[in-house]
Amino acid sequence: MITTPLFDLTGEVAVVLGGTGGLGGAMAEGLAAAGAKVAILGRNQDRGTARAKEISKSGQAIFTPADALDAKSLEQAEQKIEKELGPVTILVNAAGGNQPAAVVTPENPVTKLALSAWKENFDLNLVGGALLPCQIFGVGMLKRKKGSIINIASVSAHIPLSKVVAYSAAKAAVISLTQFLAREWAPYGIRVNTITPGFFPADQNRKLLFNEDGTPTERAQSIMGHTPMGRFGEPNELIGAAVFLASPKASGFVTGIDLRVDGGFLSQTI
Repeated sequence: MITTPLFDLTGEVAVVLGGTGGLGGAMAEGLAAAGAKVAILGRNQDRGTARAKEISKSGQAIFTPADALDAKSLEQAEQKIEKELGPVTILVNAAGGNQPAAVVTPENPVTKLALSAWKENFDLNLVGGALLPCQIFGVGMLKRKKGSIINIASVSAHIPLSKVVAYSAAKAAVISLTQFLAREWAPYGIRVNTITPGFFPADQNRKLLFNEDGTPTERAQSIMGHTPMGRFGEPNELIGAAVFLASPKASGFVTGIDLRVDGGFLSQTI
């Protein structure tokens, strides 16, 4: 457990939507290591249960099945969490991803992208990935006048990347929503920020980054060439940012920011 007072989350209750995934799971583990009670939310029962069991070896965690796009599901999850762990004080929205149907290719140019693919990207990354959870869990935070919300953005929200136009637009909207909520909810003691990860290999982007034989694709080589640190990120390298933004002691006067953990990707020019 982290013992530095600034980053001590003892007494906090953290919800990590998308905690069944690699990045969300790492942040869930980090928040628990800092002393928070953690509720992992997601649709994959097996992965969620396994993650909670692993965390519980040294901390306190539960898994609650929930769909980020289903308000009733989130409301039921909140009720269970409050009963078992206490009122939610930290919300990490790590659910999201790109839809293959919205990837731009020579055969599928922007002019032919299906509207349904656009809507799926915005639903997954903006509505389920930020808006709906903020609405559901924000009610309790507003009443108690306490809370830290961390939304997950993307480098493509700042510099639209090739091929993933819908995903880039949706993540840009996440940053805009975050800044809006930061302004509106600051008087109620709620801080709202984003973390922008650089490139972290995960299930959702593995096919774009690696060939079947495990070698990096041309796109992966281009990414690493554009990243000053010359490599991809490791999931545990997001933990420090998450704990910092979650801690009312370490970041009590921090709201509306975007904290980049990208190996310098967005600083690279020519």
